[in-house]
Amino acid sequence: MDDGGWTVELRHLRYFVAVADERHFGRASALLHVTQSTLSAQVQALEREVGGRLFSRTSRRVELTEAGELLLPEARRALAQADRALQVARESVHGETGTIRIGFAGVAVLQGVLSADLRDFGQAHPRVGLALTELPPAAQIQAVRDGALDLGYCPDLGLGDTHGLHVIRRAPTPLSVALRSDHALASAPSVTTSTLGTHDLIVYASSEEDETVLSRLWPGAEEDRSRVRLVGSTLGALALALAGAGIALVPTATERIALPGLAYRPLHGAPPGPDLLILGRHDETSGAVRAYLGGVPTPLGGAPVP
Repeated sequence: MDDGGWTVELRHLRYFVAVADERHFGRASALLHVTQSTLSAQVQALEREVGGRLFSRTSRRVELTEAGELLLPEARRALAQADRALQVARESVHGETGTIRIGFAGVAVLQGVLSADLRDFGQAHPRVGLALTELPPAAQIQAVRDGALDLGYCPDLGLGDTHGLHVIRRAPTPLSVALRSDHALASAPSVTTSTLGTHDLIVYASSEEDETVLSRLWPGAEEDRSRVRLVGSTLGALALALAGAGIALVPTATERIALPGLAYRPLHGAPPGPDLLILGRHDETSGAVRAYLGGVPTPLGGAPVP
């Protein structure tokens, strides 16, 4: 502490409290693992700062003076506050407290990946808060860069520039088709890519200008762009499919959304679907975020933050 010339340090208070508790310099020095002469010197330094005696010493016992009696509860309070401050900082560093802000795309929920990761982390770190926000992939990247989000869960589509971000490939995303139950293809047990070539398609895209889905998943569809409709959400794709606007290309996990009049069929012959990614920052300093990433399984590659 330094206030108007005061130079009292925490060790002065710790030594003072030890002597006050033991009422004996020898026992206090043994408890503190310092020599008795060192302990005496520190107490004397504290008394010089106070401007008077804190202990009355006899050959057999040490007693607190009135000033010592008044100082003792304040010294305990100051030490407890300092210990608490250090404990809070340690808990933060080790990921035991704080809040993690996570952006997610709907497929992360439908696949069960996000909920599994949240459950595992919550069981290991019950005092860390988790705040969730649903956002499209490109918006997640920007939010992570800007510091508005700590992590993002999104498919590897329409991301833009991920340079400088920490990317974990969390899980594959197999594809199916969604179509009206009275559609001609709904009677078949599965649908092939060659069959889709003669039908209108509904494909997820993060924006109307995004061609990522077509270029990576459906190159042949680019030959007739008039038969492809890009939509910005999975629910939007399902709504259009149910309205008869075409056949929606969706993650297989979307089948968990049951809508009257809508059918799902496996898709055969399609390229692999986009991987579900976790996005973070390479220079992450939050202990909670680092702990979260450290516990995430990475079957598809991309090591967690060390």
